[in-house]
Amino acid sequence: MSVLVTGVAGFIGSQVAARLLARGEAVVGVDNFSPYYDPVLKFARLKPLRETAGFAFVEADVADRDAMAALAARHPDLDRIVHLAAQPGVRHSKVDPYIYVQTNVMGQLVLLELARGLGERLKHFVYASSSSVYGGNSKLPFSATDPVEHPESLYAATKRADELMAETYTHQYEIRATGLRYFTVYGPWGRPDMSPYIFARAIHEGKTIPLYHMGQIKRDFTYIDEIADGTIAALDHAPEAPRHRLYNLGATRSEDIRHVIALFEKALGKTAKVELKPGERGDMQETAADISETVRDLGWSPRVAVEEGIPLFVDWFKSYNRL
Repeated sequence: MSVLVTGVAGFIGSQVAARLLARGEAVVGVDNFSPYYDPVLKFARLKPLRETAGFAFVEADVADRDAMAALAARHPDLDRIVHLAAQPGVRHSKVDPYIYVQTNVMGQLVLLELARGLGERLKHFVYASSSSVYGGNSKLPFSATDPVEHPESLYAATKRADELMAETYTHQYEIRATGLRYFTVYGPWGRPDMSPYIFARAIHEGKTIPLYHMGQIKRDFTYIDEIADGTIAALDHAPEAPRHRLYNLGATRSEDIRHVIALFEKALGKTAKVELKPGERGDMQETAADISETVRDLGWSPRVAVEEGIPLFVDWFKSYNRL
């Protein structure tokens, strides 16, 4: 049987697919090479997957109903889905809101319909949510059982919509589904629009880093290897009752952004130039994950601290950019 991984050329998707292939799974990967950031990085992530036995690739948009129906027809052995394709970026959702609804909401609906069409053959539907759904919540750390009624960005709203749709489909069609709320994922092969890559590039090039909320920001940084492992742990633990579960995947440590920058300075051997700026609407000032349910049900817990993970990221950053 095969596992469908959407967003397979993405940061998390490529690492999840690599782990599945390494343990002998057959993987069908889907990606549309969205131009949100330079697709060259996506091609580089995909290259080793395409050279691995057991991997089949389909270039398609997950919101394209016909393309996804054709994929399901060509691969009748699919029995699990890891749906990671999405339009990311909190701030960009102010610039192009339509693509967020098209990709994140319609894409989720199309994949849920694909899952429904597999019938009893489908063992589990795992999908990416986000810590952004916690929005204006002030209680820390964030628990998967907390109410999430106040998203502060359209991106967060689309991810919450994904969770609600999954809840509906598990009730109506008895699909077993798990949503994963990822917390600030970083590490080798990371996205260039995320803060670790932005910090590394700015410090290396001597450019100024804008720090919003006057630098009073804390984030739960979670290393990519552990996120990939947690995603597969979720895939291997399909829920019985209730049929839809939500889990946090986070490092549980809320890191002061100034400490994170200091680690980049040390790893790069250069001093950062920082400009303090007021916060913008939609920005979350602090995130921290309560993973008690994740540990209990999935047996997953993170071990890589930023003091270890950031130098590893910087090593990759230098190698990839030939610095």
